[in-house]
Amino acid sequence: MLDKKAIIASGSRTLRMECEAITALLPYIDDQFVDACARLKDIEGRLIVTGMGKSGHIGNKIAATLASTGTPAFFVHPAEACHGDMGMITSKDAVLALSNSGITPEVLTLLPLLKRLGVTLVSMTGNPSSTLAQASDVHLFTGVDSEACPLDLAPTSSTTATLVMGDALAIALLECRGFSAEDFAFSHPGGALGRQLLLKVEDVMVSGSDIPAVGPEASLADALMEITAKGLGMTAILDDQKLLGIFTDGDLRRTLEDRPDINSVNIAQFMSVGGKTVSAGMLAAEALGMMERYRISALVVTDSNDQVIGIVHLLALLKAGIA
Repeated sequence: MLDKKAIIASGSRTLRMECEAITALLPYIDDQFVDACARLKDIEGRLIVTGMGKSGHIGNKIAATLASTGTPAFFVHPAEACHGDMGMITSKDAVLALSNSGITPEVLTLLPLLKRLGVTLVSMTGNPSSTLAQASDVHLFTGVDSEACPLDLAPTSSTTATLVMGDALAIALLECRGFSAEDFAFSHPGGALGRQLLLKVEDVMVSGSDIPAVGPEASLADALMEITAKGLGMTAILDDQKLLGIFTDGDLRRTLEDRPDINSVNIAQFMSVGGKTVSAGMLAAEALGMMERYRISALVVTDSNDQVIGIVHLLALLKAGIA
């Protein structure tokens, strides 16, 4: 029978210990940390991350975070590096080596080769007196008082501390470079974030003959036919391609309450004057924000001369994965 209280106590203890391990790192965001950022910010090549065992797993994640935040990086397994993968490392690169003990044999084996290449070596260890720490150009301390493991054996608090220090380094480098949201999106073109940050109104708007539009002298019946034909639930009212107003499904419902003769009255009598407009170069995510703010489902797209060149509809944004 599971002891519910004991399980909750165990989980809570682990979280507390790992939180304390992270908090204990704050004093080590110091001059050494600044030096590491300064050395890594302007490397000509890539940042090679390496580590063995659990440190290797953490290194893989740190390398991925670095690569997605503007620091070209990848992970090289130290054992594989000793058997041919050293060819992945060039003299223009820098190396970030992870080892809680600082004496991991597979990592230490690389030291003479890295020194021969003359690359910058930054290390993260829990022992500043260790061989790896002493051989490094910059050492970042990631030590912990004890592991969350009750046996004080399984890497838990120490790997969490290393991961967080890696995140701190990646974000500091991001900010040093002035890495933008658009830069980030270029590293994530296939996901929802990439779509939100890269897709523009011009990519999803209807244009040309697909634009629902009538002139101000058109009858209400003509406007209804245009709305039905173009399928966007609205039509723009244009005069020489300039926007006079819009007429939507909602306007239609309100108009029909007065029972007008739809064949004889002009649409200009019932349109909403003006309308919300956007530029073709606006991010689609911004257009969506406008729709949500004004509680509308379509925006008119105009060019620098205020001429209508398209319509962007909520459904197009939904299909594109923006909403």
